[in-house]
Amino acid sequence: MKITFRMWILFAAVALSLISIFSIPPMIFEKGVIVSSVETNSSIFNNGLRAEMIIQEISGQVINSIEDYSNAMQLISALEENETKKLTIKTKDIEIINLFTREIINDISVEEIPSTRIKMGLDLRGGARAFVKADVPLSNSQLNDLIAVSEQRLNVYGLSDVKFFKITTSSGDNLMGIEIAGSSPEDLEELIEKQGKFEAKIGNDTVFVGGDKDITHVGRTGSDAYISECNLQNDGTGDYCNFRFVISLSAEAAQRHADITDNLSINGSYLSKQLDFYIDGILTSSLNIGADLKGNIATQILISGAGNGPTRQEALNDAKAEMKKLQTILITGSLPYKLEIVKIDKISPTLGDQFTKQIMIAGLFAILAVSLLVFIRYRKIKVSFALVTVSLSEVLIILGVAALIGWNLDLPSIAGIIAAIGTGIDSQLIILDEARDKRESITQRIKKALFIIATAFATTAVALLPLTGLLGFMGIGAASAGLLKGFAVTTIIGITTGVLISRPAFADIAKQLEED
Repeated sequence: MKITFRMWILFAAVALSLISIFSIPPMIFEKGVIVSSVETNSSIFNNGLRAEMIIQEISGQVINSIEDYSNAMQLISALEENETKKLTIKTKDIEIINLFTREIINDISVEEIPSTRIKMGLDLRGGARAFVKADVPLSNSQLNDLIAVSEQRLNVYGLSDVKFFKITTSSGDNLMGIEIAGSSPEDLEELIEKQGKFEAKIGNDTVFVGGDKDITHVGRTGSDAYISECNLQNDGTGDYCNFRFVISLSAEAAQRHADITDNLSINGSYLSKQLDFYIDGILTSSLNIGADLKGNIATQILISGAGNGPTRQEALNDAKAEMKKLQTILITGSLPYKLEIVKIDKISPTLGDQFTKQIMIAGLFAILAVSLLVFIRYRKIKVSFALVTVSLSEVLIILGVAALIGWNLDLPSIAGIIAAIGTGIDSQLIILDEARDKRESITQRIKKALFIIATAFATTAVALLPLTGLLGFMGIGAASAGLLKGFAVTTIIGITTGVLISRPAFADIAKQLEED
């Protein structure tokens, strides 16, 4: 069989998908356990251990599994309170040598290294759940507002598979429930425990606050948001990196800035007071105000800050995280209520690895069953083999895209993959049937089949798009998204890659099989 250009595109897409799923070198060959979370106020955190690091050795004992890790930490668990023991912890990135108490066991959470880069959702991997109460009693409409602002804030952070839900207690209180896949209770608590009220003040006068009332634009890319410099800290204990980003003020906020600065005196190149930034009442940074801004209406303000860390890379990551946090607060504004966490805990996966293996086996048998029926109908083993191969390539491409964009696969997402496979097989059968029609040339028949497939793709994509929640800003599908979002997204990924890559390649295969 002659390999056409469209077949080469399919081969390239499958190869890239395999790289996206398994990484280079393949993750399955990694040895050790991966750190899922580290208590931020712990001594081990201060010594440099971070989430996503891989622990390979503890005090000379090689770590290949959770059991090895537990055995290595037994000497620590046997210590008396306040008793210390020297540990040497080797990861792929750093080596930590220090005296630790038995508290280190509770400060570190580890799990087996995943064999792929595919992220699993709540029902497959587990995560964290919190029940949150506002400082005042909430009506149903007020709770909906709280959920909307909280969801916007977490979406700006780029978190996926976040579920919000309402809870009414026996006493009639309305609570907000939050579940995040793959997150620890400590991480979830860090995200929601603060109100995130941003204020920019000159002295005791507020110039502007977070939210779209005072802030019309927040720079997030390119020259509008960047890491300006990284340097060694003065005490030599680590590095720091400065960040800067631009914000645009509303006319009212710019006028307030002009009115307040008009009353300040000039000291050299700057005004007598600084522009102070507060988050939840805590001063985070201050900026000098240029003398030329005295009494002038300034619609653009440059926000700056810094991140710190024991290494240059950690300082850079901390600066990026701090900048993103500040940008998020400026975009979304403060939460409308002060929140109190009523309960927070870790939730176990409801389906787990066994379910994943079973669904993969079931999907494989389904494809084989379809290929058998295709063989009975068309009486050609090559046709059945081509159908199975292309269908499996579509699955790999869907998983590769999911791994690339960090999409969490949950039960609805798996249902979406199955739906995409079903539409893919239907499309391939259309191509095979059209290829057998002798009333027109083979080229015209293939074109007709691809036109039918493209039309079906367009109608399916339009029908599913509202379920993704992407049209929420237009008021379309916002209420429908949620549990169906995973199904819609994976189905759209599947049918899009199919109509652009695998269906044209299969058309070339069918054309050559028919001409043989």
